[in-house]
Parts: sequence; C-alpha cells; structure tokens
Amino acid sequence: MLHYQIDPRDDAPAYRQLMAQVRYYVASGALGAGEQLPSIRALASYLGVNPSTIVKAYGELEHEDVIESRQGRGVFVAPKAKGPTARERARILRERARSLAVEAHQMGASREQVLEVVAEELDAMRNKEDKS
Repeated sequence: MLHYQIDPRDDAPAYRQLMAQVRYYVASGALGAGEQLPSIRALASYLGVNPSTIVKAYGELEHEDVIESRQGRGVFVAPKAKGPTARERARILRERARSLAVEAHQMGASREQVLEVVAEELDAMRNKEDKS
C-alpha cells in the first residue's frame, strides 16, 4: 500500500488531505489507471479515522473522475486519469523539494542532514513495499 497519512496539525480536513494525496499519487504515476485503492475499512483503520472520512474523500474524487467505484469489487483509478509527463513529474518534485528546503533552512539543518533524512525515508518506504 502507498503511504497515506493525515496530519492533525494541518488546517485542511482529513478528507481533503486524503484527496490531495490520491491526486498526487495519480499525477505522479505512483497510481496508474485501473489500479485499486485501499478499501474504505482498511484505509480508515490504517489512518485512524472514521470510515465516513474515506467515503467522503472517495466520493469527491469519483465526482472529479479521478477514481471509480465498481460495485462489489472496490475503488479503482479511473481510466481517464492521466499519468504525468516527465515535465509534470519534475515540477511536482521541485515543489515538494522547495517546501522541504524552506523548512530545513528555517531550522538550520545542513544540506547533508536533509539529504541523509530523505534517503533514509526513501529506503524505509522501499523496504516496507518489498515486505508487502
């Protein structure tokens, strides 16, 4: 399963945070057309939120044609959902990197420390995926 998270310090409601993550995963190519998303129950349990939060997020994403529900089978990335171009992927990564760079600079973190932490996080996610 991809890494989904809800940040209680974020001003955005939990369902909007989840929507943004699903949109991001589709745009980045991490989720491709036809791929199945976690079930409502499983994702609610994983995130520690009420299942109605997942229902609301999935409902709005379906309305936006990002995902589609298949009766009795689950929720899938819509066939119309397009993956990113190389330029879009670079833009998304740059936006994320810029946010991290600003925060790291404000807290006085060194370049080496930031790169080390990012590498550790990537390794941890890959190891978790390999074990799944």
